[in-house]
Amino acid sequence: MQHQSYKNHIRYYPPHHFVFYPVIAILLGTALYKYFTDDANNASWLIIALLVTLTGWLSFMMRQHYALTLQNRIVRLEMRLRYFQLTGKRLEDIENKISFAQLAALRFASDEELEDLIQRTLADKLSPTQIKESIKNWAPDLMRV
Repeated sequence: MQHQSYKNHIRYYPPHHFVFYPVIAILLGTALYKYFTDDANNASWLIIALLVTLTGWLSFMMRQHYALTLQNRIVRLEMRLRYFQLTGKRLEDIENKISFAQLAALRFASDEELEDLIQRTLADKLSPTQIKESIKNWAPDLMRV
């Protein structure tokens, strides 16, 4: 496996990203083509195009919603445990001062730089991208959906 860093930390689910969505795109393209070229059945092709669009949109929204809602809870709990193990202090005391996106970005920091990076985030209001770019020793999250 390749070493994870800021540049390559985004993950894809091949059946979904490289099979399902291309099939949806092909079906939608075909339905729209037929809608404009098959005058006898263009109402049917419009309905098919709308159903394909709805199917693609709903599958994206549901997949993202369920996976990320659960995963965000796990990331929050993981960071609370990790912060407590490193500092002996509760993360909940400062958690309301940073966004979840900032907290999620901080999880990539190594144990050695996590506490300092949290303090910099609080003091300088670093964005999630700035946090990730500041990390010197990237701690990979190889299980992120």
